[in-house]
Amino acid sequence: MKNRPVVIGIGCIQQKGNFDDLDEALILMDKAFKKAVDDTTNKKIIDYIDEIQIPKGFWKYRDPARWIANKNGIKSIETSVTKIGILQQSLINSVCNKINTGETSAGVILGGESRYKMLKASIENKKYEESELTINPDRYIKAPNDLNLDIEKKELGEMAVGYYAILESAFRAKTKKTLSEQSEFIANLYSHFAKIASNNEFGWIDEPLQKEEIKKESDKNVLQAFPYYKNHCTSWNVNQSCALIICSESIADKLNIPINKRVYPLSSTENNHMIPTLQRQNLTRYIGMEKAANFIIDICKKNNIDVDFYDFYSCFPVAVQMFAESLNVKNIFNVSITGGMPFCGGPLNSFVLHSTAKIISEIRKKKESAGIVTGVSGMMTKQSYALWSNNSYIDFTHKDFTDEAQLNDKPIDISDLKHGEGKIIGYTIIKNKNKPKAIMFLNTNDKKRKLITSNDINVIHSMKREEWVGKIIKFKKNQLV
Repeated sequence: MKNRPVVIGIGCIQQKGNFDDLDEALILMDKAFKKAVDDTTNKKIIDYIDEIQIPKGFWKYRDPARWIANKNGIKSIETSVTKIGILQQSLINSVCNKINTGETSAGVILGGESRYKMLKASIENKKYEESELTINPDRYIKAPNDLNLDIEKKELGEMAVGYYAILESAFRAKTKKTLSEQSEFIANLYSHFAKIASNNEFGWIDEPLQKEEIKKESDKNVLQAFPYYKNHCTSWNVNQSCALIICSESIADKLNIPINKRVYPLSSTENNHMIPTLQRQNLTRYIGMEKAANFIIDICKKNNIDVDFYDFYSCFPVAVQMFAESLNVKNIFNVSITGGMPFCGGPLNSFVLHSTAKIISEIRKKKESAGIVTGVSGMMTKQSYALWSNNSYIDFTHKDFTDEAQLNDKPIDISDLKHGEGKIIGYTIIKNKNKPKAIMFLNTNDKKRKLITSNDINVIHSMKREEWVGKIIKFKKNQLV
């Protein structure tokens, strides 16, 4: 197929060391792009690049893609920056779809972070200065709706960990594991991931962690939101960047790109239906997510594709478990080749690029192989799946299940009850002004939802020892009574 999209170049950069040894995100991304160009084996690919898409990070640059294009002699380029709230896989899908239709000859997806340099600046008493880029990109893309309700933001803030901890409690209750059984399970899983990351050239940690270091609280492993400690959580204080170069197969042929460099996106699915966490009909199973996963499963079955490699989005353990459930993967210890976001490093809003690059590098090493990468945006709000192979079994297909999900998955109304009864469907414990606070999601007697809290230390101790999901409780003025 003349316009079949194919990845021909990948470039990953990682930096450690002292402040003066580290680059800002803009330079990191430029270096990753250069590395990806070299990886194609033919620098003339630059003459065919029509667009560069970059997911927004912590940096303040308005249009880093334009700067990188100018730096590398790329002319007549369209640039975009995609804000947090847009699936990273959506950028890959966008380029692939444009190549399919002939709108684009070649495109680059590029991301990077330099929060480690920022951290080193504070430690070494240095001044962190970022290049100033004030001209806007051609397109600045953001999600149409907020990720969180006001009541969620008030009690849980905008950091993701509390929301995912509540989902973890719901998943734990569904699988009928005790608190200690679930703690042991995710500690074993994440110590396995840590070992993978320590052997990964681009993994952030150098030495693996034992399960006790993951499940026990310590000075280096403080509680973030029960049952999650620091080592359960994505680590974004990294200096990392990644670039993917995708072109049409006809361009790859024209440039004599070696066959062993070519990896094809076979199918990609998305669910962009946004429902705040508190209002979801089921905290651990989403209609759009299931449809997106089943589409990929069916593609594999119809084409006799055996999946050799997985890299599931791993910001927090419950995300890994939900993806494994959706794809019917029985061996959950086989779902990461990077080592996961706590240990490989989770650069904000661009980890899927690293995940994809790693899958591509592994597929290149094994004939007739395939891999699946999953992605998330928000509080498990949106989900994506991508199937890759070095065998072009089928033409690229992309399916967005958002509209179908909207028809079938409606948000549950928030209860106006000032006092009453409810059933706990998920909970966590966080620090509030250095004091613990329990946060609970309820199904209320009026068949609606409510978020309540408790500062009762006896309740909090009990929640850490025994399961509270499923308990019928009473509340008054948003407080447990």
